[in-house]
Amino acid sequence: MRIQILPSLLAADLACLGREIQRVAEAEADALHLDIMDGHFVPNLSFAPDTSALCKKYLPADFPINTHLMMTNPDAYAMRFIEKGSTTIQFHLEMREQVDICKLADEIHTKGARVGLALNPDTPAEAAHPYLECADELLCMTVFPGYGGQTFIADVLPKIKQLRAMAPAIDIMVDGGINFETAELAAAAGANAFVAGSFLFKQPDMKSAIKELRMRCQKAFAHP
Repeated sequence: MRIQILPSLLAADLACLGREIQRVAEAEADALHLDIMDGHFVPNLSFAPDTSALCKKYLPADFPINTHLMMTNPDAYAMRFIEKGSTTIQFHLEMREQVDICKLADEIHTKGARVGLALNPDTPAEAAHPYLECADELLCMTVFPGYGGQTFIADVLPKIKQLRAMAPAIDIMVDGGINFETAELAAAAGANAFVAGSFLFKQPDMKSAIKELRMRCQKAFAHP
């Protein structure tokens, strides 16, 4: 299974955002990750749909934009992000009582985008089981979402193993506190896609850091 590295724009220098977006493509990342926060589902605010359009302006035409909706109403915004250029929409299983997960997934697929289902650290792997046929990827949060620069929660590693056993053919992504060491742990548990914000954007040579991160994860990757 292909190892994917996704720098998170949340950690970029916002004073020179265009250059930071270009830097991600030049570093040969697999996609750019956008963290969208609404101030309700998480206690913070971040980007809007127009950020996807801005990213398209500075990225190669076919460069993927992976968009994580940390929102109480992802169904109200998913299409807007796709229209502005997002190629994957991730939304949270914690909203499954308020949002029809499979209906929203179908709408996203109809627009030609991929679907990711996100789980917070305290949401059990079993919560994803009824929706696996709706998803192209599962996002296992390794911090509680809302802020960048947090510490990796190692207690989530057994859940990554469970998700990989449940969904051997689906991309399993981890996000939160990712660096060389924690990425290897997550890869050994079965993750194959890695979102890294502060760690990558602080690197003097992001391209070399991504190359090493990809190599380490490929060596550590475990698949049932």
